[in-house]
Amino acid sequence: MTKPLVAIRSVSKSFGEFQALKSVSLDVWPGEVMCLIGASGSGKTTLLRCINQLAIIDGGGIWLDGELLGLREQGGRLHRLSEREIGRQRLKTGMVFQRFNLFPHKTALENIIEGPLQVQGRKFDEVRGEALELLRRVGLSAKANSYPAQLSGGQQQRVAIARALAMKPMLMLFDEPTSALDPELVGEVLAVMKELAKSGMTMMVVTHELGFAREVADRVVYMDQGAIVEQGRASDVLGAPREERTKAFLSAVI
Repeated sequence: MTKPLVAIRSVSKSFGEFQALKSVSLDVWPGEVMCLIGASGSGKTTLLRCINQLAIIDGGGIWLDGELLGLREQGGRLHRLSEREIGRQRLKTGMVFQRFNLFPHKTALENIIEGPLQVQGRKFDEVRGEALELLRRVGLSAKANSYPAQLSGGQQQRVAIARALAMKPMLMLFDEPTSALDPELVGEVLAVMKELAKSGMTMMVVTHELGFAREVADRVVYMDQGAIVEQGRASDVLGAPREERTKAFLSAVI
């Protein structure tokens, strides 16, 4: 494919006086695993939320699969899409948050089938079969009928990943998916993400797990103060960074 799956052009976003993103431009290619690193408040999460249209950009544009997100051009002017149209665009992405956000009153299986049934209007038997396969894929076949309160944090996050995959997204967004987990549970979630990367899924991952980034990422992007400071192969950015700000960040976290 000669075109990026995600094309981000001169995107800015402010929250009051705080400028979270400053003219950010970035391409994400089909099948690429991109890890976004940087200190808290550097704009990583805001960038993901803008792609998923949970935050509305102030300037620039984001294209997913060639389609401008959140806006349409009509009569030489840009118009905001309706919530229904935004919802349709959002179906192309799956997002996994720091907190698992599972429905507490639904089992693991019910959490996974909710979206395909209610949003996509698909048939129960088909959706259930796919959900059981996703649970097997994330190593939780035995937990289909368990409620979130009966699962560990790592298990809940794996259900959350399966739930996002159930919508058949073309892009997966991970916002520090292991940061809320106890250290002994981090590995089981990263293992699922590694398998997902091997399968060819396009992934953008905000993470502090530099070992994961070093092993899995095709590209690492270092952000600071709302801007991209450095990007490149994981071995280059993490092993031999060019920019002083990147060097300072890595020396503080490694």
